[in-house]
Amino acid sequence: MRSARSPSTTVRGVDGLCGRALVPPERLAELAAVAARYAVAITPAMADLIDPDDPHDPIARQFVPDARELDHQPDERRDPIGDDALSPVEGIVHRYPDRVLLKLVNACAVYCRFCFRRETIGPGRAGLSPEALAAALAYIGAHRQIWEVILSGGDPFVLSARRLKSVMARLAAIDHVRVIRAHTRVPVVAPERINGALIEALRTAKATFVVLHANHPRELGNEARAACARLVDAGIPMLSQSVLLRGVNDDVETLGALMRGLIECRIKPYYLHHADLAPGTAHFRVEIAEGQALMRALRGRFSGLCQPTYVLDIPGGHGKSPIGPSYLSEDAAVVEDFNGQRHPYPPDR
Repeated sequence: MRSARSPSTTVRGVDGLCGRALVPPERLAELAAVAARYAVAITPAMADLIDPDDPHDPIARQFVPDARELDHQPDERRDPIGDDALSPVEGIVHRYPDRVLLKLVNACAVYCRFCFRRETIGPGRAGLSPEALAAALAYIGAHRQIWEVILSGGDPFVLSARRLKSVMARLAAIDHVRVIRAHTRVPVVAPERINGALIEALRTAKATFVVLHANHPRELGNEARAACARLVDAGIPMLSQSVLLRGVNDDVETLGALMRGLIECRIKPYYLHHADLAPGTAHFRVEIAEGQALMRALRGRFSGLCQPTYVLDIPGGHGKSPIGPSYLSEDAAVVEDFNGQRHPYPPDR
């Protein structure tokens, strides 16, 4: 890991990776094509965790581009979970009756190499215009069955505190919206952004939850833990979501240490996602049977507090389903959605 004196700017592009010795110069040519297609950004907090002498470093694997990202498999999809088909107006995804995603921004503090929205997320991608935001809020206001709004993107915590406060206030003014949930990587990857202004922006009379995305126990360093503590101490409950990733957390010791670390931060493990069929991410995906075995091992060795729900977001927009052994048939990979419909996985082409 790097010295605390390392530069304090976000690493961007392959030249930046080379300048921070995160990749050797001889890899620049092969990675340039990856960086030209998919965004690259690694915050100082994450760059400082990477051991450049470890070719299998689990933090580098999440954020440093890999030439295999250009190897697209037949089952992979530009929109692997069907967001586009379920978007009635710009910025809204309405998959479940009582909740919607509100995608405020198309940028993140870091860009994960396995991101399921990697084809539409990156620097320079426009977030919602004032007019589009007004239309999205009008949609929420017109549909009284919407009980919960989930702020997503991109990462909503890259917004200024002023803009986030405005959005929160406008959502809180909608009577039938009772819960606001924000999904973010920022407390881990840019913990300095979790300051008084951002926390104040989250305060409304509505129930507000923050869901932290973290995949490896090393991400929960002292500064990240302090950032999470600032949120929890302010009365904002936290949950977590992680992605099961080959070479990052696909062993029970690592996965268990991550879940224990989250609990120690007063964050309840919520979801462990089976990696989506995003283009160029096959090298991250494990088999469902491997994920099930890991969940059984986790249940047997770690506290019940440390148990997330292992879920598959069914391709085509059919929603998330738990994929423990009781949810899959024994003779084939067939998963049942929340409407009781059955789908082969991978999907038929």
